[in-house]
Amino acid sequence: MVVLPVFLQAPWVHIYPLSACLFTLVIVIGGISLVKFGGEKWSILGSLLLGVSGSWLCGCLFWGWLREYPVWHLPIEALVLPLAFLGVRTVWSIGSAFYLASLLGTAFTDLTMLLTGVMDFWPKVVSSQLDQASGILNETAKQLLGYQQLFWLLFSAIVILYISKYMKNRSINDDLFSTSWLVASAALTTTLWVDGLFLLTALIQPRLSGLI
Repeated sequence: MVVLPVFLQAPWVHIYPLSACLFTLVIVIGGISLVKFGGEKWSILGSLLLGVSGSWLCGCLFWGWLREYPVWHLPIEALVLPLAFLGVRTVWSIGSAFYLASLLGTAFTDLTMLLTGVMDFWPKVVSSQLDQASGILNETAKQLLGYQQLFWLLFSAIVILYISKYMKNRSINDDLFSTSWLVASAALTTTLWVDGLFLLTALIQPRLSGLI
């Protein structure tokens, strides 16, 4: 559920933004139905799906209409932040935890892109023709192999892993919201692996990255 928005949603919303945006309703209806009419295990999945719907909707809005303006990425991704905070200690706590952790991962990714200089190339990559964008994305990814850039990548990875471990430890001491902490920890950690996979794809086969 962390991987899908990167490698499926981005190309889908680039071609058919409205249909991708409307798919949010399918996720929301599915999540609510599972919580209301399913058992305990299905309720967990339903809450998780509702959290995914928030990330999906925000991602559609950005990648569909504002993809050339990276400064708007994090603000758009945070549009449903108030709802997520309201649901933290409700039946929707797992979904809220997923969304909040994913948003935190997005914030780390954007900050790291800014510190490494990659953010400057973003508008050019997403606005270029496919045959040109692949080369630009590949060259941009290669710039991350410099010493200063690798330092920031490693530093961000260590911080993310530390926070993820903290969340996992909280799940042991918080019986009521143990699953929510575990979901948050897993979502944040997975964001790190997705970023790594994205970088690897951009270096080897940029067209499969989902960004272009």
